[in-house]
Amino acid sequence: MKKSVLAAALMLSLALAGCAGEKAETTAETAAETETETAAKTESAEAETETGAEASGSEEAEITAGEYEGVSVRVGSLKGPTTMGLVNMMEWSENGELPFDAEFTMATAADEITAKLIGGELDIALVPANLASVLYNKTEGGVSVIDINTLGVLYGVTGDESISSLSDLEGKTVYMTGQGTTPQYAMDYILAQNGLTDSVNIEYRSEATEIAAMFAEDPSIIAVLPQPFATVCQVQNEGVREFMDLNEEWDKCADSGDSMLLTGVTIVSRDFLEAHKEDGLISAFISTQRLSSEAASLDAAHTAELVAEAGIIEKAPIAEKALPKCGIACITDEEMKGALEGYLEVLFEANAQSVGGKLPGDDFYYIEAE
Repeated sequence: MKKSVLAAALMLSLALAGCAGEKAETTAETAAETETETAAKTESAEAETETGAEASGSEEAEITAGEYEGVSVRVGSLKGPTTMGLVNMMEWSENGELPFDAEFTMATAADEITAKLIGGELDIALVPANLASVLYNKTEGGVSVIDINTLGVLYGVTGDESISSLSDLEGKTVYMTGQGTTPQYAMDYILAQNGLTDSVNIEYRSEATEIAAMFAEDPSIIAVLPQPFATVCQVQNEGVREFMDLNEEWDKCADSGDSMLLTGVTIVSRDFLEAHKEDGLISAFISTQRLSSEAASLDAAHTAELVAEAGIIEKAPIAEKALPKCGIACITDEEMKGALEGYLEVLFEANAQSVGGKLPGDDFYYIEAE
């Protein structure tokens, strides 16, 4: 499939702000059917979109490429699922198909992204969920969360045939990444709830690729890894398999309303939010991010190619296999607030410092006005 066709069709659906998800799916299907008739079908899609906007009675202005000319949004994300959800958006930016200009920075460590955000070098950042709360407290309300971009992506993998469940980790060493962020606190909570805190040795490494290399030397090691690296280890090392889904383990432990295991959220600096809350740019960013996340499933093959080109995963076939388990999402407004509040409350009760010492206030949650 030619990506230009898919991108054009997806971007047209921004005109129907209240139907973004449904329209993205429809236009993606149309694009798949019209690979060789790009020009004619694009014109038809435009006409259909204008008619639909009229019929819906939408009072919102149509969002088109270049609508916010001269405005550049500086976006930072981490190497992994958060950037995998953005790669389509990144391509649309290169093709000049976004309503705004955008600059993307990908890093391997969360502190690199947060330092740039605090230093004014980034406007929007995709960071671990608990770190967003830490930053809110550290900056005295200087950031707000606009969406949940990644759900739980942590999985236990090993080639040790004696390991088949969480309880089998007693007396074992488990390798992980994410010390001081979501993976650590989620694992700490799950171990504590199962009485395993003192009987499981956790060793942290700076990058998931380091642990992946360790599997090549010894497939019997035990690791809890985020996607897509959990899949990479299984594909590259015979006998390595998944034995635990931390989403399921969290759900067994957590009894906190809407709480769910989250990985990443999208935050915006308060200054940038205040500067653009009224002109629709924040809404345009969220809508485009949503379309990018939807494209990751609607056109997984092409998304996988973009993931490989970005250097997140070396080979596109492995990326395509990992995508369904990467938890890519775009959850906003009250649903976002309920899920994130519940998650942060669980972490706060387990370790207050994991969320920056106190729970964030209501101004932490950006809710679009109806």
